[in-house]
Amino acid sequence: MNTRPVLAQWLLVHGCVLVGWMATMAGLAQAASVQVDLTDAAGKPLADAVVFLESAEAKRLVKPQPGVEMAQEKRQFAPVMMVIPVGTEVLFPNRDTVRHHVYSFSPTKKFELKLYTGTPSKPVLFDQAGVVVLGCNIHDQMTGWILVVDTPYYASSSATGRVLLDNVPAGSYKLRAWHNRLPVGAPALEQALTVPATGVASASVRMAGLQP
Repeated sequence: MNTRPVLAQWLLVHGCVLVGWMATMAGLAQAASVQVDLTDAAGKPLADAVVFLESAEAKRLVKPQPGVEMAQEKRQFAPVMMVIPVGTEVLFPNRDTVRHHVYSFSPTKKFELKLYTGTPSKPVLFDQAGVVVLGCNIHDQMTGWILVVDTPYYASSSATGRVLLDNVPAGSYKLRAWHNRLPVGAPALEQALTVPATGVASASVRMAGLQP
């Protein structure tokens, strides 16, 4: 029995698997962490700021986030602010005993959910990057924010004003920082950032002009 064809096929299949595994491991090895410290105009640590890294490669890796909800509870949006990748669908369940009328006039996503209770059967698709400001036609005090990003590399700052992003592939990025206390329509702050193959890339951002 000639086993050479079988052996050749085995080597071809498993060789491809091995090459793919080695390529994946090499990609993981070429990744680092990004540490960003954010402060306000007075130099104090700034919590709840969003940092995200943009690049052509990052954009290709974006995947929608499943099961996202922004509820209405106690006549407030819950959470008040969220960050989602482009392509994510969001449900807006009303958990109050009164009806709400959720809307947005933001260029990033204009939509309207007229007076309702419970959970609308159809989620809202956020298919464009940018800031979406939400309101309620019935309750003027209700304001919410959705930041839609075109990258999988994003996080919010802690009480110490620090953001740590792990496993960021080496390369050149545009580091952007945003806070919901920026004036409406103000763009996210940005700066260039180079991420090394290993180690930590550090940056600092001072966000002036924040509203009270």
